[in-house]
Amino acid sequence: MERFAGKTVVVTGGNKGIGYAIAERFAAEGANVAIASYEPQVTEAADELAKSGARTLGVLCDVTDPNQVVSLYDAAEAEFGSIDISIQNAGVIYISKLEDVSLDEWNKTLAVNTTGCFLCCQEAIKRIRRHGRGGKLVNTASGQAREGFIYTPHYAASKFGVMGLTQSLAKEVALEKITVNAICPGIIYSEMWDYNDRVWGKMLGDYGPGELMAEWVQNIPMKRAGFGKDVAGLVAFLASEDADYITGQTVNVDGGLIMS
Repeated sequence: MERFAGKTVVVTGGNKGIGYAIAERFAAEGANVAIASYEPQVTEAADELAKSGARTLGVLCDVTDPNQVVSLYDAAEAEFGSIDISIQNAGVIYISKLEDVSLDEWNKTLAVNTTGCFLCCQEAIKRIRRHGRGGKLVNTASGQAREGFIYTPHYAASKFGVMGLTQSLAKEVALEKITVNAICPGIIYSEMWDYNDRVWGKMLGDYGPGELMAEWVQNIPMKRAGFGKDVAGLVAFLASEDADYITGQTVNVDGGLIMS
């Protein structure tokens, strides 16, 4: 099924983890895919994705820099002609006790997770308006946009911000056939969750590698962590015509860990 044939999608944080799984899903369904990351491996990731037969582009981009964000969307438009879908997925997390959270960590977390999301939404909407066909934006929030967790006040604040941003923008562009939604991934196998398991494990008790995550998974009704493809399926739905009447929503994808 090629629901996105002829359409162009931009995925930030698309070189690994959830972002790469999202990019893979769009590529498999016929989209032109531009993946962006501040990590140089983004070009290699785009080349790997192109082996599926999709048209791809890898762009080095720091989403906290407005000029680099403009350059990202310029590059995608130049390569593929237009922008139809934008997935704001770039994110960072730092786990620290309150007294140890530095102002630099606080500022960087909000800069990447919230300001970066805003800058990409702003630029994507501008490009989508040019062709007048409407489009789709999906922002990656977190289970911590529902409930803040210990030792991550900066991360929780940044993700609550993503949810508020999503709702506000959705109302502003609703009459332009542009939808804006957010997703809240739970415990997903990824490099970020390897970090979470290791650092929270040290801070919350004498946990060995994988032990804390395994314990937390027991609180999930489905009794398993998620995979990138679980998140990618939801994102593809929200970006499809099947979701034309859904906007301003924040959807959990966590095996039932948080129900709302």
